[in-house]
Amino acid sequence: MMIAALGTGIGDEFKIEKLRYHKIILMADSDVDGSHITTLNLTLFYRYLKEIIERGYLYIAMSPLYLVKKGKQHWYAQDEKEKDKIIKDLGGMQGVVVQRYKGLGEMNPEQLWETTMDPATRSLKRVMIDDAVAADQVFTVLMGDEVEPRREFIEKNAKYVQNLDV
Repeated sequence: MMIAALGTGIGDEFKIEKLRYHKIILMADSDVDGSHITTLNLTLFYRYLKEIIERGYLYIAMSPLYLVKKGKQHWYAQDEKEKDKIIKDLGGMQGVVVQRYKGLGEMNPEQLWETTMDPATRSLKRVMIDDAVAADQVFTVLMGDEVEPRREFIEKNAKYVQNLDV
């Protein structure tokens, strides 16, 4: 479906001149599952549609993970660190309400437009070839046939897990 929408074909059939769009934006949740989906998509583009990345046409929409409200004002935060900074700047949790989005589907249409889709206010990250290489390496380690590299990755990185979505 995605390949048909892009118009380029894939593999031996790939023709960049048939690309229908010069700004392709991947949107996924800001949680662990969304990161996994983004990694899968980056791996697809890196392995089969690399020229799209090389020409700078691929972007990732940076959707927020948190909404922080105090009174009638609100702020969006991409991650835990940004949320904590906003709360600190507000002088602490007194009168502050924090909402964690489990996904884009939890936002009402106005919030999704304001944070992730409106060209005037959204935040996009242009995918560089290094991003795709890193995604491909993670994909290969975590989804590959070899168990030992996956075990080593998990053992090395397990200590960094703070909020496990289960």
